[in-house]
Amino acid sequence: MQPKDRAPYSAIVDRPTLKLPGNARVVLWTIVNLEVWDIGRPMARQVIPAPTGQVLLPDVPNWSWHEYGMRVGTWRFFKLYEKLGIRPTLSINARVCEDYTRVAEQARDAGWEFMGHAYDQMPMHKHDDPRGMIFKSMDILEKFTGKRPRGWLGPGLTQHLDTPDILTEAGVKYIGDWVWDDEPATIQTTNGPLVTLPYTVEHNDIPMMAVHHHESEYFFTRFKDAIDRLHMEGAERPKVLAVAIHPYISGQPHRIKYLEAIYDYAASLGGVLNWNGDDLLDWYQGERAKGYPV
Repeated sequence: MQPKDRAPYSAIVDRPTLKLPGNARVVLWTIVNLEVWDIGRPMARQVIPAPTGQVLLPDVPNWSWHEYGMRVGTWRFFKLYEKLGIRPTLSINARVCEDYTRVAEQARDAGWEFMGHAYDQMPMHKHDDPRGMIFKSMDILEKFTGKRPRGWLGPGLTQHLDTPDILTEAGVKYIGDWVWDDEPATIQTTNGPLVTLPYTVEHNDIPMMAVHHHESEYFFTRFKDAIDRLHMEGAERPKVLAVAIHPYISGQPHRIKYLEAIYDYAASLGGVLNWNGDDLLDWYQGERAKGYPV
């Protein structure tokens, strides 16, 4: 099914206005991405190319760059979000529960929301059986946490055209792959409606730091500019801003302070909520129950 067949075009100015509790203006939705990079395959990202400019296996420097995030960077995240009283959404490869059990247990015990993110970090297009992989991933996370995840983010935001249908079949209620709005929206699948939450590629540390190669402090600058605009617009209709981060990037010692500064600045404005995907989905479904159209 083509995207246009799942949801007609909808201009944000033509919709009924959603209302946040306490007349808040902005929701910050924090998503921590935890992944498994199999050293037997080309790495998902590279911080340093091979001297020959070719992909070499095993790619030890880039594999260990990611490994730093699991060994060190993610623990900076745990400390930061405990301090701030924020329970993020954890976009997690199910294999993390097997290969990095200590990290997954820490997130579970801290009350973070688990969101499906495939089995390991490989594009959907590379899987011979994407349906089987989706169900396997969801089943592993449900067994590990005692609760079936409600959300899904494709590895690298990848999908086939029929992926939304498979996801709803597997019990998924919302996705982050469609980065097309400042508000939640609803698309149709063969198994009923599926909510799209406003994930981001513009406010995501991979494009900003690993692709566009901005200086570390620019991470805060871009978020400040976005928060200022959305906070102003939020006086008329509230907006959602995702904070999408990876421990091997934002968990580095020279970047973590700029991540913390985002939350400090948002708190100084007032009217900013820190929610996870479960919170957003419950709120949006509640607004729909009041008459907001599907």
